[in-house]
Amino acid sequence: MPKHKISPSLLSADFLHLERDIQMMNDSQADWLHLDVMDGKFVPNISYGMDIIKAVNEVCNIPLDTHLMIVEPEKYVKQFVDAGADILTVHLEACTHLHRTLQSIREQGAQAGIALNPHSPVEMVFDVLEDTDLVLIMSVNPGFGGQKFIYRTLDKIRRLKAEITTRNLSTQIEVDGGVGLHNAQKILEAGADVLVAGSAIFKTENPTLTIEKMKNIGAGL
Repeated sequence: MPKHKISPSLLSADFLHLERDIQMMNDSQADWLHLDVMDGKFVPNISYGMDIIKAVNEVCNIPLDTHLMIVEPEKYVKQFVDAGADILTVHLEACTHLHRTLQSIREQGAQAGIALNPHSPVEMVFDVLEDTDLVLIMSVNPGFGGQKFIYRTLDKIRRLKAEITTRNLSTQIEVDGGVGLHNAQKILEAGADVLVAGSAIFKTENPTLTIEKMKNIGAGL
């Protein structure tokens, strides 16, 4: 069985038929459902907030992988966890007191994640890896779907994987942005554990089959 996880991004779903698309994810081989929260300040776009997550949580049977692309995320940790976030990821670039925020997420009962923008050196998370369940490496500039994968990201994944392995940690590496069937193998070989894909899944003729194919890539890794 493949060890890696697939986390389809709800941002690319049909918002007129969200319940239908969520049920499709429930019935697929998707491991998590990725929720992108954007505030129009940290990133130049606005998506959805706690009310949508609460509604999604009522019909979704897989963990909600919630990615906060917002300023001052520490103010909203409890609200997002209460809404249903199982994994709550905040941006390194948005947190003045990152260690404190990670502790707060865990205290609320969720897994704690750190996201890094393409320009941020991966070494910036090394001092808090023990307090982190997940590192989300952005392989595009956050804020919009459908962008092309930045291939320099592969080296960041390798460096992070080496550090996690050396320190015998269980921190997972998630990759988000431009991920699809064309490059999933290389991303997994670099050391990724979780693949986030939006349009590469939801915009295909058969999203369930696409997830199955993505899940089975690199089965021997």
